[in-house]
Amino acid sequence: MNTVPSFSPLVALVGNPNCGKTALFNRLTGARQKVANFAGVTVERKIGRYVSGSGRTWQILDLPGTYSINASTPDEQITQAVITGQHQSEAMPDALVCVVDATNLRRGLRIALELKQLNLPMVLAVNMMDVADKRKIQIDLNALSAALAMPVVETVAVRAQGEASLLAALEKLPLRLEKNPPATLEPTSALELQKQVNQLLKDCVNNSAPASVWTEKIDRIILHPILGTALFLFLMFLVFQAVFSWAEWPMEIIKASVEGLGDLLHENMSEGVLRDLLTQGIIGGSGAVLVFLPQIVILFFFILVLEDSGYLPRAAFLLDRLMGSVGLSGRAFIPLLSSFACAIPGIMSTRTIQNPRDRLITIMIAPLMTCSARLPVYALIIAAFIPNKPILGILSLQGLVLFILYLAGILSAMLVAWVMKPRNKSTHALMLELPDYRWPNLRNLGLGLWERIRIFTTRVGTIILALMVLLWFLSSFPGAPDNATHPAIYYSIAGMLGRGLEVIFAPIGFNWQICIALVPGMAAREVAVAALGTVYALSQHGDNLAQTLQPLIAQSWSLPTALSLLAWFVFAPQCIATLSVVKRETNSWRYPLIMVSYLFGLAYLASFLTYRIALFFLG
Repeated sequence: MNTVPSFSPLVALVGNPNCGKTALFNRLTGARQKVANFAGVTVERKIGRYVSGSGRTWQILDLPGTYSINASTPDEQITQAVITGQHQSEAMPDALVCVVDATNLRRGLRIALELKQLNLPMVLAVNMMDVADKRKIQIDLNALSAALAMPVVETVAVRAQGEASLLAALEKLPLRLEKNPPATLEPTSALELQKQVNQLLKDCVNNSAPASVWTEKIDRIILHPILGTALFLFLMFLVFQAVFSWAEWPMEIIKASVEGLGDLLHENMSEGVLRDLLTQGIIGGSGAVLVFLPQIVILFFFILVLEDSGYLPRAAFLLDRLMGSVGLSGRAFIPLLSSFACAIPGIMSTRTIQNPRDRLITIMIAPLMTCSARLPVYALIIAAFIPNKPILGILSLQGLVLFILYLAGILSAMLVAWVMKPRNKSTHALMLELPDYRWPNLRNLGLGLWERIRIFTTRVGTIILALMVLLWFLSSFPGAPDNATHPAIYYSIAGMLGRGLEVIFAPIGFNWQICIALVPGMAAREVAVAALGTVYALSQHGDNLAQTLQPLIAQSWSLPTALSLLAWFVFAPQCIATLSVVKRETNSWRYPLIMVSYLFGLAYLASFLTYRIALFFLG
């Protein structure tokens, strides 16, 4: 009778950035993974599991990418603490899998030799062997295994069953069942380490063809100071055009479904508080945000494709001189680009910037990147006030306006960085590894998009839903008096709050309905759209309840007001979650308070100028 092993080993994946480690983690664990943070810090912790043929459950921990276990950045410090057993809340791994890039063993073998000092059960996974074969790089895995005195296997993380040899090696690994004591690392000189790597390459690798021929040819264009910059701007422009043009029909489907559900409940439920809550609060609010899901998916699709193809590090290299002129390093490009998705991961990824002042400036300007939470607000206002007409026969006016808004955020961030720039700061050359170009892996792309969809829909179903119920309550009570001349919301708690704030925001063209929406928008920016949906649903009578939000605001606002609100959201003060991450990353409330103050000031100034200039020219 076979018994299922009760011991569940913890295996840590360690490797350089861009070696395919995360792709291998996804191949091993699939959807059976959890993403959180290591205790006490905002470094991401990814752990998953798989069940082997013997019935044993393996736990797989994907550690942050590192070039050395002699830590110099917060990510590397976490990796070092975990694998040496010195992390206070993380168990020491029972085994290590060192993942190296088969096309760049010179870099990968350095960390493999460092990890060997720990005397933990270990497997060397030589990944991307398919690419190495195409380049005629011959690796003698048996000789490498003998030289390192550890199992060495080949993996192709982007192919089905590409992890099979690794799974077989782990099954044979002599795991330590007792608790491992914390390990100590003996410092090894870089020169001595490189000598060992060179000897291993000489004995075990035969590279008979020049590597990266196509990469070099493409880089002549991509990294050209003029052609490369023009191509970068063109790619960004195409992304924003696609956000509107590609998303049109799926948005119509979602919009029709939401409206149909609202009409169905309205027709089949008796009049009362519950029907109002469902149709006006939940469906009217959450549905107004859910309709923008296709645009967010399209935006993330392009970001993931550019990342997986190897283009993003080149964009960082290309923009290094421009960013250096305002006091930033080219390394700030990746955190700032991540902030287009959400400022939180962008701020967290600044840990790769070694200079503390560069890191702080990048944190402070990351919120000026146009995060995906702004996209529903932009899309709503642009669709309501900007005609959908072509320019030059191929471009969309709406897409051009969206591109201008994103560009305004970028230019504002560069200006703020220049203001914060130390005047006596010396410049340092950017040293950045440029991985070879490769086709994006469809499986990893699908997992990345699914994660974004899950996060967005979870926010709609939790934070936004809860806030919409609260806002509906504040907007519905107390009821209107018998002699009321305005909609009931006008006399509610929310209505009174909105009219109080209108005194402050009237100079920039905001009415009391917009003022109501700005308050819950501090929790999450896209909540502003849901709040407008609830407020305007409650502000209408009779048949007008069936109208969608877009034509309602087109009738209620002037064009200067709409442009003013767009300007406001270019600089809108950050959501509470972002401010809490800034506090954790800087270990001080000083910088979140500075961030709120300067963003609020910029937002009000930009909206005031936009509104007054638009009034002057448009009336």
